Amino acid sequence: MKHAQIAFIGGGNMATSLIAGLVADGYQPQRLIVSDPDPAKARALTERFGVRAAASNAAAVAEADTLVLCVKPQIAPTVCRELAGRLGSRLSLVISVMAGVREATIADWLGTALPIVRAMPNTPAMLQAGAVGLHASPRASAAQRNQAETILRAVGMVRWVAEEDLIDAVTAISGSGPAYFFLLMETLEAAAVDLGLPAEDARLLTIQTALGAARMAIEGGDAPATLRARVTSPGGTTEAALAVFAAGDLEDLVARATAAARRRAAELSDQLTEQS
Repeated sequence: MKHAQIAFIGGGNMATSLIAGLVADGYQPQRLIVSDPDPAKARALTERFGVRAAASNAAAVAEADTLVLCVKPQIAPTVCRELAGRLGSRLSLVISVMAGVREATIADWLGTALPIVRAMPNTPAMLQAGAVGLHASPRASAAQRNQAETILRAVGMVRWVAEEDLIDAVTAISGSGPAYFFLLMETLEAAAVDLGLPAEDARLLTIQTALGAARMAIEGGDAPATLRARVTSPGGTTEAALAVFAAGDLEDLVARATAAARRRAAELSDQLTEQS
């Protein structure tokens, strides 16, 4: 894996995160090639990580074993079609981190039957703390799946889904998920201020509590339901607060919200397919 040449098309936040994670894991920077229409972005990646900058997308993929598509979905048709017929003979795997673009659509744009792995990361990937959903097209071998997992694991935890449509569910849970937690932190912070706490204290207490709860869920090994029950004493303050959440049917609200996100993810995929 660490001898493969990897070409990144697009030098934005996700490419930067992946490159940073790979270099931190010991990947040789000179085996990473980046192409971006903004020369300043490519130059910044070269100066920061020692990776190579290509003069064009075609030049980047000409010597690559793996292609990582990190461009915005809106420009993906143009970028991919320009690469059609120019993919190097060494290229054996395409990885897409383009939101909402289906594998069949990518294959059609590129004019290739190469294996494709579709990835759905989230914004904490920029801190190497992401959650990434992966799906592989049927042509992908076990070695190619492992290669894709190694690359995406550089930005956080990865989980495979058996059906491509489940990427929409990943989008609804972890892709959009950080915003749900930010909203909860925002409302807790506002509530703390309403209860009389200074604004700075409200923010720090809220953020640290969120961090601590997440660490307990990750490091303790117990299910969230078990952790919740453990801190909910009968007749206590936590039970009083949770009763209000239950009265407002929080579970149903979350279910409807995530269903709406999944539905919208599917709609956006349909729109991109139709526009192609």
